[in-house]
Amino acid sequence: MRINKLTLALAVAGVLAAGPAAASLTSFATFVGNVGYSSDGFGSTRQDGTISASVPAGSTVLAAYLYTGMNGFSGSTNPAGTTLAANAVSFGPTVFNTTGCCSISSARADVTSIVKPVIDGGAGGIYNFAVHEGSGGQDGEALVVVYQNAALPVSTVGILDGFASVTGDTTSINFASPLHPGDPGFFAEMIIGDNFSCCGQKSTIKVNGTVITENAGNNDDSGEVANGALITVGGFDDPFSPMLPDYATDHERYNLVPQIADGSTTITVDTVNASQDDNIFMATFYVSGKAGINVPPPGPTVPEPASLALLGIGALGFALSRRRRTV
Repeated sequence: MRINKLTLALAVAGVLAAGPAAASLTSFATFVGNVGYSSDGFGSTRQDGTISASVPAGSTVLAAYLYTGMNGFSGSTNPAGTTLAANAVSFGPTVFNTTGCCSISSARADVTSIVKPVIDGGAGGIYNFAVHEGSGGQDGEALVVVYQNAALPVSTVGILDGFASVTGDTTSINFASPLHPGDPGFFAEMIIGDNFSCCGQKSTIKVNGTVITENAGNNDDSGEVANGALITVGGFDDPFSPMLPDYATDHERYNLVPQIADGSTTITVDTVNASQDDNIFMATFYVSGKAGINVPPPGPTVPEPASLALLGIGALGFALSRRRRTV
């Protein structure tokens, strides 16, 4: 196996930096302010089920995205016909993981117009949405909802998507100011979404040189060991994975704070996946404070609002890889 370097950057501060799905795991959108997020996963060979969002009362949805992960063994990799809450979902281009096998791929849809009317002004708590898959080739879905709430501290949500190289990657997250993880309210977390994953096959993840897991992977969000249902997403109802979890207790949601030294300005994430046949299609970071970038992402950039001047993260990137065996 080899370790590659893939530099990825969070895009604009404020509401949204939209763009087409990219041919690698790249920065898609950043939200800065009194913001929070919810993520959840669903997978089933029955192609019907429920995917949820957890959002506190008094929140306003800024954006919502539905991802689908697909594979070439189970049917078409065209997700046309997918619905959310009985509304047709229009996915962007299917992005194939060109470093992996088996036509593993993903696609993203903006479902803000479906999710926002349900949550805005709602009672708060867990909101359930019926999801129907248009193809048996869909392993499952991930729903990411970003919201604003005045009761929340100032923070940053950054979403990356596309695919992570299966051959292994190193990610450097660089901060303009020294970090103080012991400060009250400091937080830094990461979740990943992965399809075509199951059966004891796994990845190792290091943060700042320390191995935090050797068991990233599984099909946690379906419970079915079958192609067409192999998906795991770090979600709102998942606890943080413990340090060095076993396969069952790695939930693809990670607390990065314990690996951050006081006064440091960099977080480094290394991933290794021996079987090279897994599809990490999405990653979301949630960190304290206003965050920004020093290096712009590929493609057009959008000027940031003057009222949301950036203070933090530069040259953010993320690429993860994990394993799966054909069942």
